[in-house]
Amino acid sequence: MDSSLVAYLVIGVVLVLIDGQFIYRNGRRFLQEAAPKASAESLTKLVSVLFHLGTLGVLALISVIDVPTDNPTKGVVVRLGIILLVLGVAHWIAVSTLARIRDREGYENVTMEREARRQANDAAVRAQGTVIPEQAQNPLYNGESATSVVNRQNQQR
Repeated sequence: MDSSLVAYLVIGVVLVLIDGQFIYRNGRRFLQEAAPKASAESLTKLVSVLFHLGTLGVLALISVIDVPTDNPTKGVVVRLGIILLVLGVAHWIAVSTLARIRDREGYENVTMEREARRQANDAAVRAQGTVIPEQAQNPLYNGESATSVVNRQNQQR
């Protein structure tokens, strides 16, 4: 085995593992803001494992490509340049995935809080025995879809 290939593989694997650890550690903290701790842990592990597998696979594929250079050192440098570009793209994809997961978790939390407040408000109104007129007339508040309201109004005409 060529010593330049071994150097490329060792350096490339070390770079992938270091970047993967950054994604795992920082991604876990990033997700814990919006998701429960266990969920953030497992989702971050999933994303970091996919990052490692994908990037190491590309590293292996690049290692077998013959780089036409007159010096083995230049070949290692060219391959490392390619792997650094691949690492950048893979890192961006992993961070974007973590951001989408966090945004989705945040949206679900806001939706659940809004529904809980609406139910508490409904219970308070029922306890007082009053109905707020604009809520009674609002089909979306009553759980009826806008399409069914329009269809019912058209049938009444």
